[in-house]
Amino acid sequence: MYCVSVPQPRYTQIDIEATPYYHVISRCVRRAFLCGYDRATAKRFDHRKGWVLEKLAELSRAFAIDINAYAVLSNHFHLVVRIDSARARQWSAAEVVERYGALFPRAAELWQGVLETTKAQRVALWRARLSDLSWFMRCLNEAIARRANKEDGCTGRFWEGPCWMRAFECWRSWASAASTGWRR
Repeated sequence: MYCVSVPQPRYTQIDIEATPYYHVISRCVRRAFLCGYDRATAKRFDHRKGWVLEKLAELSRAFAIDINAYAVLSNHFHLVVRIDSARARQWSAAEVVERYGALFPRAAELWQGVLETTKAQRVALWRARLSDLSWFMRCLNEAIARRANKEDGCTGRFWEGPCWMRAFECWRSWASAASTGWRR
């Protein structure tokens, strides 16, 4: 019997109540290099690993998502993350605005002009985004793609569609994955 895997919406793949731990993979397209040596062009791309690590550090300061392990390879990367939605719920409105503004400065600039009646809704939306793994990956992948495309002198996709995400049922599962040589 032939089985076809049917893509599922992201909201059905992430269930914080079941587990906060997730394994995430993003792959490059068009023979693009994330890091390492490209024999076809004789170019080194090791500096791009630094881009990924810098952006991960920036995002982990803003989001309620902890990076437990990572591996950056020639054409893809792996992350093991823990979503801490309880931490996001504890942030004050001012802290949510500050964290979101660090990532999206234009939103912070416009904050003062937002009507008081709308501010609570906006804070609730931003708080939800700051504990959302899809938003985290969007911010990470978009930043890396823009830099890589600029460096490569091209436009278009850098990543192979949406990132792949899989829940770890318990901490032992991610600890096992991390023990295979991933960094912490």
